[in-house]
Amino acid sequence: MAGDSRNAMNQDMEIGVTPRDPKKIPKQARDDTPLATDRTRLLAEGKKPRQRYMEKSGKCNVHHGNVQETYRYLSDLFTTLVDLKWRFNLLVFTMVYTITWLFFGFIWWLIAYIRGDLDHVGDHEWIPCVENLSGFVSAFLFSIETETTIGYGFRVITEKCPEGIVLLLVQAILGSIVNAFMVGCMFVKISQPKKRAETLMFSNHAVISMRDEKLCLMFRVGDLRNSHIVEASIRAKLIKSRQTKEGEFIPLNQTDINVGFDTGDDRLFLVSPLIISHEINEKSPFWEMSRAQLHQEEFEVVVILEGMVEATGMTCQARSSYMDTEVLWGHRFTPVLTLEKGFYEVDYNTFHDTYETNTPSCCAKELAEMKREGRLLQYLPSPPLPGGCAETGQDVEVEQDEEDEPDGLNGSWKTRGSV
Repeated sequence: MAGDSRNAMNQDMEIGVTPRDPKKIPKQARDDTPLATDRTRLLAEGKKPRQRYMEKSGKCNVHHGNVQETYRYLSDLFTTLVDLKWRFNLLVFTMVYTITWLFFGFIWWLIAYIRGDLDHVGDHEWIPCVENLSGFVSAFLFSIETETTIGYGFRVITEKCPEGIVLLLVQAILGSIVNAFMVGCMFVKISQPKKRAETLMFSNHAVISMRDEKLCLMFRVGDLRNSHIVEASIRAKLIKSRQTKEGEFIPLNQTDINVGFDTGDDRLFLVSPLIISHEINEKSPFWEMSRAQLHQEEFEVVVILEGMVEATGMTCQARSSYMDTEVLWGHRFTPVLTLEKGFYEVDYNTFHDTYETNTPSCCAKELAEMKREGRLLQYLPSPPLPGGCAETGQDVEVEQDEEDEPDGLNGSWKTRGSV
């Protein structure tokens, strides 16, 4: 009976190992015995490609169609201009100034035409509204000088033109408003912290493995800049369609994934790369999900990193996501931090690297029940147990009795009971 259980367990633990440089993998992983087949990769290749809810770059694949109340965009014109792409933003910036100068230039020319100033060009006894204004081009140039407060001194308004004085006041006030609006829009767009998010990294894959005798979903985040993200915090959402008990279908339902909100672990000091861990417990949406079920489900895990840019104090947000095919069961992240002479060095060449580790293929719920019943699935990196019941590096089912004692050196169990 015990032999059948061990054989079934060994079959469930068949996962492949990609050969790597042994120096880049922890000693515990190098001591593990590589296994034969990579069923995770085979299952991933066999699944049909699905549309992502969010790209790895953080762009949301959601388009708003059939929007009838388009006037709402104009009611918040400033935000609409800031959200435009750079080519359209520069086009609007140029067109607003050009149209304003042409409009007021036309009015200056119209005043000169009505007063007859254009018919007395060169007449020194005639007092025009604007001196040295001889046509529409000169009126356009005078409009530019007035609105930009350049003042070359060649064209100047005279005191015998009250309508020109009023127009000068109107153009000065409206020009200041246009300058404040457009320059403010460009400043906000330039200073947006979106590019700061480009130097915030997320691992290409998420992993599920044992941590402190509990199944955990983990991913890694890092910051490439020396300037830190202030008040950094991390959140995670599970995007998965579901059907309620009443039969209502909810597409792309969002469920919170606890990454340390109750313990404060979601508040990050992001100086070096950190591994964010979600403990799969009773409140976790992965509580009843085993390794076999993981690759039969269709879901997406969206992760959001927020904080303030140290240099500007503006809020920055970086996003990424992991499809079900990008969650590796039975993997851990390769360490990237080493102690050098007088400092710690982060090797970003191995930031996305993982290595395989023996992990129970059952769900966290079954694992918790086995612990309550006194049957433990323990990782055994040490030599085989007496009697040759298991090979090095394999997970075995152990019936623990009262005489069993934990070995504090390697985390396995010294078993004097039956196996």
